[in-house]
Amino acid sequence: MSTATAVDYRDEDFARSVASYFVDIDAADLNAMQQDGATAIVDLAGEYEAMGCSVNTALKAKVLGRLSDIQVRDFALGCHSDVTLPNYVAMWTDLLSMAPAKFVAPVASLCAAITYETGDKEGAAQYLRRAIADDARYSLAALLQRVFASGWPANAFAAMRADLHPKVCALIFI
Repeated sequence: MSTATAVDYRDEDFARSVASYFVDIDAADLNAMQQDGATAIVDLAGEYEAMGCSVNTALKAKVLGRLSDIQVRDFALGCHSDVTLPNYVAMWTDLLSMAPAKFVAPVASLCAAITYETGDKEGAAQYLRRAIADDARYSLAALLQRVFASGWPANAFAAMRADLHPKVCALIFI
């Protein structure tokens, strides 16, 4: 018999756990928090790659909280490859389903970007609406609105993302 208990992601304890990983851009240990966030993303993606899911509630909370930082979010944007894309789609959509209010916009924007790259423009627009509903001024959501409206080719967005990723890594892992 399993001793595992189900986690209610709408629970206040989970929301507090996510909030405890919020990144304050004025913090003295900002770079350490960014590194922690980037490492948590890689670790969580590894669980999705190995098992197709993750039961690590603490790691999920850490990723959601650390995505509050733009550098961590941009790191997340560039992590996947064509080979790992399915794992990241599963991870981001799972995280979106459990993200507490005020932590939805980053992960919904990531879902929108990754969905746009697959050619599903309507699905991408739906994720973008979720991001904007959570934070109407969220920077990546505003950028994606412009990208989608302009009809920018998905492969051009993917190329921009791939070009940005090494620069973000260099900033985080200095």
